[in-house]
Amino acid sequence: MIGKEMEIDSVRVESSLWVGNKRFKASLSEWYFSWTEIDKRNREKKTVSVPVSEVIGVKEGREEIQPRKKLEDSDLDFTLFYVKRNRRGNTRGTLWSLGRTQFCCPSRDVRDQWITQLRTALKTHSPSRPHRLLVFINPFGGKKRGKQIYHSLVSPLFELAGISCHVVVTERANQARDYILKKDLTGFEGVICVGGDGMFSELMHGVIGRTQQEAGVSEHNPTVMLQPCDLHIGIIPAGSTDCVCFATVGVNDPVTSALHIIIGDSQPLDVCSVHHKSTLVKYSVSMVGYGFYGDVLAESERHRWMGPLRYDYSGCMVFLCNRNYPGLVQYLPADSHVSSPRDNTRCLAGCRVCSESKERLFPHSDSSSSLYSTNLSQYSSGLEGEWVTIEGKFKCVSLTCMSSSCPRSPTGLSPSAHLADGTVDLILVRETNPLGFLTYLHRHTTTQDQFDLPFVEVHRVRAVRFFLQPGEEEEEEYEEETEIESSFERVLEDPDKLHTGDIANSQSKSTSQQCLAGQERETVKSPRRKKRNFVCGPCCTKPPSVSVWNCDGEILPHTEILCRVHGQLVRLFARGIEDSTGA
Repeated sequence: MIGKEMEIDSVRVESSLWVGNKRFKASLSEWYFSWTEIDKRNREKKTVSVPVSEVIGVKEGREEIQPRKKLEDSDLDFTLFYVKRNRRGNTRGTLWSLGRTQFCCPSRDVRDQWITQLRTALKTHSPSRPHRLLVFINPFGGKKRGKQIYHSLVSPLFELAGISCHVVVTERANQARDYILKKDLTGFEGVICVGGDGMFSELMHGVIGRTQQEAGVSEHNPTVMLQPCDLHIGIIPAGSTDCVCFATVGVNDPVTSALHIIIGDSQPLDVCSVHHKSTLVKYSVSMVGYGFYGDVLAESERHRWMGPLRYDYSGCMVFLCNRNYPGLVQYLPADSHVSSPRDNTRCLAGCRVCSESKERLFPHSDSSSSLYSTNLSQYSSGLEGEWVTIEGKFKCVSLTCMSSSCPRSPTGLSPSAHLADGTVDLILVRETNPLGFLTYLHRHTTTQDQFDLPFVEVHRVRAVRFFLQPGEEEEEEYEEETEIESSFERVLEDPDKLHTGDIANSQSKSTSQQCLAGQERETVKSPRRKKRNFVCGPCCTKPPSVSVWNCDGEILPHTEILCRVHGQLVRLFARGIEDSTGA
């Protein structure tokens, strides 16, 4: 055993190499490739050390990948490509770029030995790296630069790493989801979305749906334990909103995300299922919000012609309306001894809370198995326990499985939320004056504690139920369904208009009913009712007493819902936000 440990720690290759006119002493151990500059007096100077797990590739000769590929033949040279970390501006996370160093060897035999040993070490210590990926590109999302971003920045990196890709450029909403649900995915180790949060949601629904179909699990049963997904999801940010990427990587940068995919990083992620009675409505990883956030999204749909500016405009108008909504909230508390939404911690790469939660979420799992599928039937339904009830008038009710941070709100809705601890944070903002609510909203853009206000409370929970007060649901829900149905009809009657104009939003904000395979469009209960206005003007005789739910940027067709978190249900090609102080 001692001999084995010495062999692991021993240097595998060591020799003098040249970088330009400078001589270096290079060595390859089991885990690191290092090179130290040697001056003319044979003294050691600065050392550069790269983990073997972060080596992207090794090529013969002198080779360049970006901005364009050049290859120069040489019998003595080899080029090493690796992950290079950079800090730029006030970014929360760490930017990664492609590091490149050209080495010159004293002989061809030495060069061949270096290349062989480096590639062998790469295979030995990077078994989780993907070799074949299924890539979906949304060409209409964001600034419509999805194809350009992939072909100019991402594809050359995948080619360098020896990853083969099958690329699908989507032409309609939910095409990616349907592809994952129906096509043969044998041989693919991951699916990649080049787009925004809407495109990611499509892939996530497809991956979760396919996994449950293959496992024989009914997604419509709110008490069932869903089967964790083995197929990884990668995100290349190219949308108008990239909240999921920002909250799991710390930056919205295509190269950084591509490098995480190449080295095979794996980050488990909690997913919240939203049910209405015995029907699955949607899955969420970012935010499920009622009241203010629902009204802003609903109002913004009336001003699509304004482009992204419609969100700022709608937010201002809804804020001025100063509405409150009555409701009844019930929740199942999580274990307060594990973590708290007010403990001022951050979920970073290698998070202790998330790591320890795996044993709690999957106590009978076999670590050697790719899926934590052992004895799932023995686990609790996740809805057992004593429910806590809160009734009153609320400015907004929000649930989030992650911090939901973004460039505009660097700390997010809940700064101490964890990515994979099997809990969701419930944020209740009670009735208050406009100045108080403005203070709450403004604190999302600063480092001040947005929960340190008398009308705000936050709870770490496992499940949430929301009910309307008696006598309100019929009149308001009918009007709500009319409004949502009319949106469905606009999409279905004029699909070409979407492709030429706003297909980006049809893909990023597809209807919740389209998100589930085989689920039919609901009928209009009261087509003659007046459509609901979410902005109250001077002519309003009665402000609406029921809002809508904003679920990851989509309006839900139901108001009374059950939300339940499924711990570590999906896996991303990511590692969480790296601590910038140690980067």
